[in-house]
Amino acid sequence: MDWQTSEDTVPTAPITEADARLLRGRPPTTGAWRDGDPMGDRHFATLGAFATESGSELPGIRLAYETWGELTPARDNAVLVLHALTGDSHLRGPAGPGHPTAGWWGDIVGPGAPIDTDRWFVVAPNMLGGCQGSTGPSSIAPDGYEWASRFPYLTIRDQVAAQVRLADALGVEVWAAVIGGSMGGMHALEWGIGEPDRVRRLAVLSAPPMTTADQIALNGVQLEAIQMDPRFAAGEYYDSGDGDGPHRGLALARRMALLNYRSPTELNQRFQRSWQSGKSPLGHGGRFAVESYLDFHGNKFTRRFDANSYIALVEAMDSHDVGRGRGGIEDALARVQATTLVLGIDSDRLFPVDGQHRIARGIRTTIDPDAVVLSSDFGHDGFLIETAAVGAHVRRLLES
Repeated sequence: MDWQTSEDTVPTAPITEADARLLRGRPPTTGAWRDGDPMGDRHFATLGAFATESGSELPGIRLAYETWGELTPARDNAVLVLHALTGDSHLRGPAGPGHPTAGWWGDIVGPGAPIDTDRWFVVAPNMLGGCQGSTGPSSIAPDGYEWASRFPYLTIRDQVAAQVRLADALGVEVWAAVIGGSMGGMHALEWGIGEPDRVRRLAVLSAPPMTTADQIALNGVQLEAIQMDPRFAAGEYYDSGDGDGPHRGLALARRMALLNYRSPTELNQRFQRSWQSGKSPLGHGGRFAVESYLDFHGNKFTRRFDANSYIALVEAMDSHDVGRGRGGIEDALARVQATTLVLGIDSDRLFPVDGQHRIARGIRTTIDPDAVVLSSDFGHDGFLIETAAVGAHVRRLLES
């Protein structure tokens, strides 16, 4: 459940006074991309009415997506790359109008890169329920108001069903590869299990076979932090002015989550017990540097995300269990036919490597008997930061 943006593909760093000054303005009510905002590099696919697993129906959905490279006439070189919890379609490219952050995997995707766009046609969608162009709680419903608290409950399988419709709209019958990390790895697994005939290669990076009770508990306190913010207003906050939305609760949820994305080793080595300024935090009103780091990134997050969308996506993560209704996890994994790479990070305290080993041992078509485990001080976000090592394994998969 990493924060899949370009700023998270580098090690943590102390916050300077110049950094802090950047966020002194009032945060927007929502950081969602809205109709009328610059489109950037997005394309949009309108996919019709959509029924969810829970029995709700959206009268029409769309997915925002970006592409790189060229689709061959045979349509056999398409690669689907799926983002994590708060990522988006901007896989590669600079920040600019319509894109609040630079691409989050630019070292992995591009000409000559491990996912070589001179060879592969790469598609990266913003998931259903997201807030960067795809239908989600901040989208306008048929009555002219935001869906807000009326937005239906989504599962990981719902989100993959929407991606299946996108593939159909693009004319891609079989993906040359489906690749995802963290929440995107949950989607990738569902592709391999639920649509085995449509996936030739599969990469599952730093993702579990199911969301455990411990992970659901961590998610639950984050959602409560948002819902307890008086300005959340039970999800009906979109008419509020700048600075009057649920930014405090959303920032607190972000700070809680960050503690699970990086490892104790990195935080201890990077910050130790240093102070943010010359003012002592020992009873004199000062702050420890690590506290300022968390505050800064919590506040920054509110500029690019939506509180209702965060809740919808975290609840979707809680639904993740590939064995649900399929006879258990091992029976589900046995359905995968794609040549598969499973990769984890040894310091990941969010989705520990025992989950990746279980996935690798349950899939008969893996390129390694166990999950590939990278050694990194960067915890869960290592799959974003350790691009040389991750890229080498992704390249190996694509050449298989």
